[in-house]
Amino acid sequence: MTATSSEHTAKKPADTRNTGPGRLLIAVYAVFAISATARAGYQILTKFSEAPLAYLLSAFAALVYVVATVSLAKPGRTWFRVSLIAVLVELVGVVVVGALSIFDAVQFPHETVWSLFGRGYAFIPLILPVLGLVWLYRRRPAPHKA
Repeated sequence: MTATSSEHTAKKPADTRNTGPGRLLIAVYAVFAISATARAGYQILTKFSEAPLAYLLSAFAALVYVVATVSLAKPGRTWFRVSLIAVLVELVGVVVVGALSIFDAVQFPHETVWSLFGRGYAFIPLILPVLGLVWLYRRRPAPHKA
C-alpha cells in the first residue's frame, strides 16, 4: 500500500516561519540588514578612527541582521536553529551595547544601531528580537521522534 502525497503532508508539519506575519518580520529584518550594512560601511570607510569600537559593533549588528533575515526566510530545522541563535545574539547585543553606551559613553562617542537600546531607530532594535523570539517559539519545529 502506498501513501498519497496528502498523507505525507499530514505526517510532516509544514515550516511556517516565513508565512503570514513571519513575512513582515523578515521584511523588517531585511530593512535593518540593508540600513545597518550601509551605515557601518560608510562609517568604517569615512571615519573609522573617530570611533572604531562603535563602528565595528555597527558592522557586527549588520552581520547579525543579515544572518537573521536569511535564516528566518529559509525552511528547515537547521535554519530554525540559526535564526534562534542570530535573534538571541541580537537581543544580547542590544542589551549589552545599550547599557555600555549609557554607562561608558567614552567608548561610544558615535552611535551604533544598538546604542542606547536602539534609540536612534525608535527602539525597534530592542523590540525586534523579542518579537522574533516569540515568533520562533510559536513556530518551533516538532521534536524528533526516536
